[in-house]
Order: sequence, then structure tokens, then C-alpha cells
Amino acid sequence: MKANYYDDKLNSEKLFKVYDTNIPRAKQYLDEEIKYVKNRLTGSENVLELGAGYGRIIKELAPKCASITGIDISKGNVELGLEYLKDFPRANMMVMDVHNMNLDEEFDVVLCLQNGLSAMKANLDTIKSIMDLVKPGGKGYFSSYSENFWDIRLEWFQEQADKGLLGEIDTENTKDGVIVCKDGFRGITHSEEDFQKIGEELGFQFEIEEVDESSLFLIVSKE
Repeated sequence: MKANYYDDKLNSEKLFKVYDTNIPRAKQYLDEEIKYVKNRLTGSENVLELGAGYGRIIKELAPKCASITGIDISKGNVELGLEYLKDFPRANMMVMDVHNMNLDEEFDVVLCLQNGLSAMKANLDTIKSIMDLVKPGGKGYFSSYSENFWDIRLEWFQEQADKGLLGEIDTENTKDGVIVCKDGFRGITHSEEDFQKIGEELGFQFEIEEVDESSLFLIVSKE
């Protein structure tokens, strides 16, 4: 598997602590991102989440879909996730790298949320392979941070650094939507212009929507 910061350093219990934030606005961002997707599900969809971590989003969406599968590069995340989701029979998780997926089915909805394209270092070819997993008539959801969320995002990452979950933030190079830590972490964002270009390159119908002044969504419809 390809080396990945979230597999090597920020997995399992550490990842759990990332989302145990004391910043109310960060909690709101996390809740509103999930709510946006949940409100667009009918209950009949088979869903795939990429970079699913320990199943945080899966747990919230499982009651609103026919089935939901999460893949994550970290074995530790998946082991924690299977325990975390043990009371949700329609949910499952497996260890898999998004750059080398081996799935023999298509899904009604494929999710790549919480700035997942940055975490996965996904390029256009990767995004095209993700859309190959979407059934005709289905949708792919990709989300990044809104530029309006920068100050809260930076506060949240500083909180993570203070907890020892990330390295010290490199204040000189942290700017323009990019957070850099001295231990090698680098988190970018995708702007509306980036998502516009991706949507056009994919060749499917798409829409871009800002949610809660915190998330930016690209929704691709495989019509």
C-alpha cells in the first residue's frame, strides 16, 4: 500500500481524538457536512465511503441507507471501526487503498468527505476511478473546506497539535488554504475553481455547493 500520513501516524484512537473537539464551530461543521448528505439519501441506496476512518460518518448514515461500506488504508482504523459499528448490521468496513481499489460492485452513492481528496493525495485519474464505482444514475460526493472556514480550521488543527495528534504547525508555510506541520503533514483544500475544473474533466453533470460556510461540495451525477 502507498505510504499515507493517516496510516502511519494519525489512525485508530488518535483519529478518534481528532473529532473529540472542544471547538463548537468545528463540531457544527462536522455535523452539517453529514446532515447535508443524509438529507439527500432516500434509504434505498447502497453507499461506499472512501477514507472512512473509524466509521464516524458511517455510523450516522447507516440508518438512512440500504447498506454502507467504508474503506480505509489503516488496518487500525478498520479494526476500531468494526467494533464501533458492531450494532449496525447494514454497515461494514475493509482495509483498502483508494489508489488500488479491488471492488467487484458498483454503488448508488460514493462518498469522499471531510477533505478526503487531500488526505488521499488524489489526482484526476484517482477521481475518475472513484466515479467508475458509481452506478449509472448514482452520485459521487466530494467535499473540501470552504475558504470561509479558514480561521476555525486553523484553530481546530492547532487544537490537534496541542493534543499531540499532529506535529507543530509550521506557521510560516501555513497559508492560502494549506496547513503544514513540522512532522510532514500537509493538508490542502480544493476551491470552487478546482471543483469546477474536476467536474468539467469528468464529463458528467455536476453541481458545487457551499454548506454552512464550512464545507464545499462537488456532487457528480452519473446520468
